Amino acid sequence: MKRLDPNQKMDIGELLKDLENYHPRRTGWTWRKEMPNQKMGPFTYKETSAPLDRSVPLPASKYFGWIDPQPANVITTEIASGRFEDDIRRMRMAAWHGADHMMVIRTAGQSHMDGLLEGTPEGVGGTPITRKQLRATRKALDLIEDEVGRPLNFHSYVSGVAGPEIAVMFAEEGVSGAHQDPQYNVLYRNVNMERSFVDAAVAKKVMACAGILQIDGAHNANATAKEGWKVMPELLVQHALNSAYSRMIGMPADHIALSSVPPTAPPAPAMTYDLPYAVAVRWLFSDYKIRAQQNTRYIESDSREATVTHTLNLVLSRLTSADVQSTITPDEGRNVPWHYNNVAAVDTAKQALLGMDGIMDMVEIKKDGPLPKAVRELAERAVLYLEEVKEMGYFRSVEEGMFVDSGLYPERNGDGIKRDPMGGVAVSSIVPRDKDYLAPVCHHFGYNNLPNDIDKPCSLVDGCTLCKPEKIVYIDELDPEDNVNRRYEPMAKELATGAIKPEVQWANDGYLTLTLFIAENERIAEYAALEMARKLGLEEPEVIHKGISHPAEGTLVEVKARLPFSIDKSTLKIPEKPKVMSEDEVREDIKANPMKVVCATVGEDEHSVGMREIIDIKHGGIEGFGVKATYLGTSVPIDKVVNAAIEEDADAILISTIISHADIHKKNMERLDRLCREMGVRDRFILIGGGTQVTDDLAVGAGLDAGFGRGTKGIHVASFLCKKRQELWKEGKGRLPSGSGR
Repeated sequence: MKRLDPNQKMDIGELLKDLENYHPRRTGWTWRKEMPNQKMGPFTYKETSAPLDRSVPLPASKYFGWIDPQPANVITTEIASGRFEDDIRRMRMAAWHGADHMMVIRTAGQSHMDGLLEGTPEGVGGTPITRKQLRATRKALDLIEDEVGRPLNFHSYVSGVAGPEIAVMFAEEGVSGAHQDPQYNVLYRNVNMERSFVDAAVAKKVMACAGILQIDGAHNANATAKEGWKVMPELLVQHALNSAYSRMIGMPADHIALSSVPPTAPPAPAMTYDLPYAVAVRWLFSDYKIRAQQNTRYIESDSREATVTHTLNLVLSRLTSADVQSTITPDEGRNVPWHYNNVAAVDTAKQALLGMDGIMDMVEIKKDGPLPKAVRELAERAVLYLEEVKEMGYFRSVEEGMFVDSGLYPERNGDGIKRDPMGGVAVSSIVPRDKDYLAPVCHHFGYNNLPNDIDKPCSLVDGCTLCKPEKIVYIDELDPEDNVNRRYEPMAKELATGAIKPEVQWANDGYLTLTLFIAENERIAEYAALEMARKLGLEEPEVIHKGISHPAEGTLVEVKARLPFSIDKSTLKIPEKPKVMSEDEVREDIKANPMKVVCATVGEDEHSVGMREIIDIKHGGIEGFGVKATYLGTSVPIDKVVNAAIEEDADAILISTIISHADIHKKNMERLDRLCREMGVRDRFILIGGGTQVTDDLAVGAGLDAGFGRGTKGIHVASFLCKKRQELWKEGKGRLPSGSGR
């Protein structure tokens, strides 16, 4: 497949071709290339990595020369659309925003399947993990990483009854990271204990040999316990058990990552609990990597609340030097995460981590006081907890409900998860290997009756699939109905027609959100919003968030609905993007015919920064091109501006109108046009409006010649002034050239 064109959508149909012959170009995990003391734009960064070849910078980067520094932390995006073909598109978007760890959530129920799936069925709560899905995704990521210029890690789950088989498939298909924790299987999926730990040993061995980064599942205790903030000692114990088990099997320490989640969220005094726990994890497990996951336990439907909580989580990550920063979408609490919220979560992480770059040079974790005391207390509780587990034995301790109990150890509330060592999924499925057992495969765990003269088991069969990928048996599809080809074919035909719909989860799914503030109580507002959506012609309206401003005064309602039509791209009337003259052309034009303008922030508006940036030479403003600008200041009446322009014999009037309350920005522009007409000078002046909420269409509709909004630079305004003046001269209007008279 040819390289991706940044200006073209990914061709999923082309991607799916020749998958039977595709093999990953590399295996194992890749860390970012750290670049301490990196200079970028006007700044020097302490904790950044190599920049991307192509990316989408943060919005505020326009003020700093469009720089796009990348934190040193690996940044995860978690994806769960259920359709891998849409996951791939989402990965591409996330990669352009700085994500390099693509974590695909596995479909619900796959933990209980005792073999590999084939084909590409649609998933529920995640994507079915199959060979074709893995291969197509890895192929896409190879292309995306060429586009952005950074290696991309691909991640999923080695858990459940088919864990060893999944691990082998991951090694074969170039998967870089995986969740693997036998305790997760036991506690949360009720897989038989013996089966879970035996399977884990086999899977971990394969992962270690393939260089796959392991992430544990300890954080699930926090998300499950009735009072999650009280399970911190248990979380430390679960980290210890899985890490020790992994090391015994041969997994190197630098490929073990502990999944650490802050145990609380506001309105709890979060830092009082979360910081000691984060410090304790980093202190006790200094040999391992830390994967900082943002909190999911306390996310409701308010995306603003989720974003604030996640930003506080990022403070912890920076203070304790997390190696991998996982991101949770702010809409996780109300729907299957949407495309743009994956991007929003990645941008939140990048923005916060960059904003705190070098913070540890200025602050430090206190060595005395309540913080170290709390850290030591957590460690002591964890040690006592581990000693009790050791004395009882792990199986019995689970049977007695020691894990996921909501009591702060040694307190016990009796609500822990209990599992029968002789029960669970796949019970009695483990049998001892015979003395003559022989497995001719690499990366083997446990007893293997090899001949004495054989060092590499797979040499007996001329190489296993890990050594010779061409031996892998590739199955395309098994289900003739539930597969990517059936899903994609009608979508491809629709897209080929140029049909455009909004989308949030799947290609052209037609979903949108409608935000309304309704001055009624919560109940009335909810049903009024639904009825408004129906009257707008929207289908399947559903309230996904309600925010009470006051029990009687009003409620914010967000409605999810489907748009019942599409837009034909070919019918869109899109004006040409204005051509901007070069700086030299502008300077020559103004040198030949000097230009004067009168500028002001009008009405009752005291904002001056935007106008100064357009005027001042030091900001690349119009003065730098030779324009003589008279700035009248802020809160200037419209009539004063027009009178000043007449007195100055100006070519143009530039007004800044930032405030948009009650459409005052539009009214100010209309007043300028109307007053110029009333005074008989409309044909004499070029009228320009500017402001954060001003667009060219809005300004022209109000009677002005042009409007400039966010992102405007001096060259844009100067170029327009020169070209518009030439147009007016051809019509016998405007301030005529010097010496021509009027």
